[in-house]
Amino acid sequence: MSREYFGTDGVRGRVGADPMTVDFAMRLASAAAQVLVPAGGTVVIGKDTRLSGYLFESALEAGFVAAGADVLLLGPLPTPGIAILTQQFDADLGVVISASHNPYVDNGIKFFDRTGSKLTDEIELAIEEQLKNSAITLESQSLGKAKRIDTARTRYQDYCTASMPDEMNLEGLKIVFDGANGAGYKVGPRALSALGAEVIPIGCSPNGKNINDGCGSTAPELLRLTVPAVKAAAGVALDGDGDRLVMVDENGTLIDGDQLLYILAMSRLRQGTLQGPVVGTVMSNLGLEHALEAENIEFRRASVGDRYVLEALRDTGGIIGGETSGHMLVLDKTPTGDGLICALQVLAVMKETGKPLSELAAGMPKYPQTLLNVRTEERLDPAKSEAIQDAVAVAEGELAERGRVVLRASGTEPVIRVMVEGEDEQQVVSVAKRLAAVVAEAAT
Repeated sequence: MSREYFGTDGVRGRVGADPMTVDFAMRLASAAAQVLVPAGGTVVIGKDTRLSGYLFESALEAGFVAAGADVLLLGPLPTPGIAILTQQFDADLGVVISASHNPYVDNGIKFFDRTGSKLTDEIELAIEEQLKNSAITLESQSLGKAKRIDTARTRYQDYCTASMPDEMNLEGLKIVFDGANGAGYKVGPRALSALGAEVIPIGCSPNGKNINDGCGSTAPELLRLTVPAVKAAAGVALDGDGDRLVMVDENGTLIDGDQLLYILAMSRLRQGTLQGPVVGTVMSNLGLEHALEAENIEFRRASVGDRYVLEALRDTGGIIGGETSGHMLVLDKTPTGDGLICALQVLAVMKETGKPLSELAAGMPKYPQTLLNVRTEERLDPAKSEAIQDAVAVAEGELAERGRVVLRASGTEPVIRVMVEGEDEQQVVSVAKRLAAVVAEAAT
């Protein structure tokens, strides 16, 4: 069965349009409570800095309390922080109100189970099945209650700083921190300062509407200019809900998720603590795969989405994984993707080795990559089109071992993503354009 409301990362959409309405949020809370929260159970709710977070917080609170669940309101906090506090408060369910890297006009709702893990497809389907029924309101004696937790940020901050190696601090490092005007705007600078770093914050003045607006991991241009201008050692950029990370080296060069994976894997290899394969996705740069292979480090690819990277790590016993976009997992430090904790791990490598970020990233070549989006009139499975598969075979033969092709249907819109990468940039662009034209013709 396919899911109607849940996508790769919860329910998401434009505020005021189905499903991101007050009515739906209340019904979703009621359905989730009936599937996952036992009588008298507890739910924690956190959010990012979007203006609409207030209304969804209230709607979800009402839905859960009406279904008999006690609610702990955490306020603005990065998504991974909510996962951690779900465990710390021994809650049955964690709820995040965020649309991640999207603009403020969007919002979303996603869940963590009591272990701080994202829900399985099967549980999401069960919640959707329950959504077919009306929301419930129990009798007064069975209703839940709600209270606000004032210590949520400091609890998560302490958890993050404790992820650093014993007796290591960040004294002597000047760090520019870009909080995307989102959920990490306060905890990020404070955690870095608590560890002794000199912190220059940007993107840390949310007003409800400026989340991800020209700042953060999806728009790091200001960070790239600021780091060399103030002679900082590095820049750290989270996205709006704090689970993505990209960094900037001392020269202002962007260091993406693939390069950060390489740095962390090499560090664990030197320490003798690397376990299992490193896991990326089908979109991870071929240069990462080749650089790890050169060090005899196994590399595996999962489907796009950090939940699938996490599944692959658990299946294989790995501890390091992530996506090019900056969803990073370091399972020997935290059980879920966490931009701030991953940034601290990279900064720890810089302190341990005494090497600048540019040098740490230099061992991984980045192959030219072209991504073209082909819009279709309706959903199209490229694997079922003979013309497309023939064109892919020709392209792969032309690239040989020097490149690869990935065709992927978007999970949220009628778009086929055509990705080609290889050593020769001119060849990559040419092959991508030819493939996109075949896909466009097959889609008409």
